[in-house]
Amino acid sequence: MTDGITQATIAENGASPYAVSITVSGHALSGDEPISFGGGDTGPAPYDLLTASLGECTAMTVRWYAKQQNWPLDKVDVVITHRKECVEGSPKKTDVFEKSITLHGSALSDEQRRKLIEVSAKCPIQRTLEGAPVIKTV
Repeated sequence: MTDGITQATIAENGASPYAVSITVSGHALSGDEPISFGGGDTGPAPYDLLTASLGECTAMTVRWYAKQQNWPLDKVDVVITHRKECVEGSPKKTDVFEKSITLHGSALSDEQRRKLIEVSAKCPIQRTLEGAPVIKTV
């Protein structure tokens, strides 16, 4: 990301009916739907990438905060699950993301661990998902 603008270019690549090549910030990725949805499973599906993005951002936010505080965090592991489920009061299924964070560092205090978990909810991707982004199609 530069100047606050991120641009991704996505183009069908013919590897399967839904396979795409993705270029973003100088990185090349691929995406596809699983075979069960008519794709060729040549890359992660859109919800796979969204789920991974939340996990990546969470880990980076925790690491950033620990570095700022000079706390003895050795490593952070994040597991994210995504599913759609019925939520009381909503007529349609809701996207539910569940985060499991493991903080490695025997010298971390209980208070530091609590604060790092609290800070993890402030990652920019989580804030975007919890907010009301505007999507303009041209």
